[in-house]
Amino acid sequence: MADHIVIRVQSPDGMRKIPSMKRETAAAFLKKVAKEFGFNSIGFSIYLNRNKTGEILSQNKTLSLLKIKHGDMLFLFPSGSSTSSGEVMDTATPHSSSSLSYISSSPSPSSSSMIPRSFSAPQVQEDEIDQYLAKQDGKIYRNKDPQLCRHGALGKCVHCVPLEPFDEDYLNHLDPPVKHMSFHAYLRKLTGGADKGKFAALENISCKIKSGCEGHPPWPDGICTKCQPSAITLNRQKYRHVDNIMFENHTIADRFLDFWRKTGSQRMGYLYGRFTEHKDIPLGIRAEVAAIYEPPQNATQNCLELVDDPKAVAVDEIAAKLGLCKVGWIFTDLISEDTRIGTVRYTRNQDSYYLSAEECITAGYFQNLHSNPCRLSRDGHFGSKFVTVLATGGPDNQVHFDGYQVSNQCMALVRDECLLPCKDAPELGFAKESSSEQYVPDVFYKDKDKFGNDVTFLARPLPVEYLIINITTTFPKDPQYTFCSTQRFPIENRDILGETQNFHSLATYLSQCTSTAFLDIVSDFHLLLFLVTNEVMPLRDSIDLLLDAVRTRNEDLAQTWMKSEQWATIEQLCGTVGGQPSSSMSYGAMGGPSVPASSSSVMWSCLHCTFMNQAGTDHCEMCSLPRG
Repeated sequence: MADHIVIRVQSPDGMRKIPSMKRETAAAFLKKVAKEFGFNSIGFSIYLNRNKTGEILSQNKTLSLLKIKHGDMLFLFPSGSSTSSGEVMDTATPHSSSSLSYISSSPSPSSSSMIPRSFSAPQVQEDEIDQYLAKQDGKIYRNKDPQLCRHGALGKCVHCVPLEPFDEDYLNHLDPPVKHMSFHAYLRKLTGGADKGKFAALENISCKIKSGCEGHPPWPDGICTKCQPSAITLNRQKYRHVDNIMFENHTIADRFLDFWRKTGSQRMGYLYGRFTEHKDIPLGIRAEVAAIYEPPQNATQNCLELVDDPKAVAVDEIAAKLGLCKVGWIFTDLISEDTRIGTVRYTRNQDSYYLSAEECITAGYFQNLHSNPCRLSRDGHFGSKFVTVLATGGPDNQVHFDGYQVSNQCMALVRDECLLPCKDAPELGFAKESSSEQYVPDVFYKDKDKFGNDVTFLARPLPVEYLIINITTTFPKDPQYTFCSTQRFPIENRDILGETQNFHSLATYLSQCTSTAFLDIVSDFHLLLFLVTNEVMPLRDSIDLLLDAVRTRNEDLAQTWMKSEQWATIEQLCGTVGGQPSSSMSYGAMGGPSVPASSSSVMWSCLHCTFMNQAGTDHCEMCSLPRG
């Protein structure tokens, strides 16, 4: 084992540890480096010093002859031939030397701030909001102080010079104070300084044994320091990926809460919306919620159980075509206190808990499913923008909406199945112990003892407040409406309330619409889902034009789709419900009355099972009940 050494290699994409031997030749060592960094060939140079001196050129000499010892740091610089892809990272903008932006062009000889990215760097398509914020200045500009500033109008001093977006004193003096800087402010902090973030990299935590270690038998028969994951000390995260959650209007939340009001059972839903800039915090991100989709679930007063959703893929496709994405999830924990005045119990507070360990694990699971694309991570992703919203009782015994995320450390513990909830204490989690099937690294957290000293504790059990990040949840003063229909089409998966999505409910919805604009009538998220996912006549392949009309608020496109053959068939199906002809439907956006259809010449829908029967039959072919 005395011949085994580990050499550290620093590159623009981060540092890697290369296991080697003293008698290994430089050529063999360079092949290991190329494989570790993902180079197809030796398209790089290795130097002993950071200033590009002491290049390793002799291929036949051993590492010991080159005076390379265990733990030494070497420096890798990609050659010009390895950057043919033209992908360039610019760590200096005209506004600020610490700002970060990405461009795709060939490197300019006169631009010394351009750093070529090697083939090992992940080619990641970041979210639009991340690309936008990466190009912003981000600095906090201040006016001239009339009492402290003693310079001219064009001068600057310490009292009025622009502040960096991660300035903690500025964030702490906001009203209310901001405990967590934005993620892009955190990136500016990493990429600032003399090296301008040249070697900045975001590392995802791993709690698993590294594979491919051949020096010993696999776990549980052997483990070494090269493959053993490091112990984790939990810290409160200083940044957050989303800084604000905003519902477009109160109607979205009220309709979601109606299920609890009518049944007393809890409810869960997915939040669909978009990520935009949050201007109250430097380089902040806001999650705007435009709709809530309620998946199939089994709910009681005390628990929720999600079941498989066959429509999940279709819902995501529809949302994407509407310019929306899944931004988070929402669930209720409500207990009625006085039904006469509509108050609820205030159960979640500093004396109990804000999120239980089981809810933190669920949030971590969802965040791992919706990771955040990031070019500064060698894995191509880092953290998540997926948010958690809890509807529960507040101090005034009214329903409050609280926003959360869990930290990246919690995401790693959940992803690698190292965190468990405690059965008798919902505010406590428990780090698993190693077994013959799984090695679990030690997890610690720091707290103060009764004398005020910082003490390190083993996370068995673990207070979950170390894993939680608070996010402000708001409603706008001026409501916004992505889906502006005045009528309410039934929400999916609410059969227990007697609210079903079928052509009978569609006919009722259309007959009650008072608007003369077809676009306003179809601007309902749940209606669009029904048109795409219904089993009688799904419009998944023919509704793109209507979705574009709703997304762009284009009435002409909506009118064009209304004249299509598909919508004419939908009208006929609605008109045959209960044997009523289509001409009896009195909605004003259809462009005139429909052609009357004889009840004996069209298909009709059974009122009991909604089965579509052939014309001329008096009894349902499915349930045998008489027509009408």
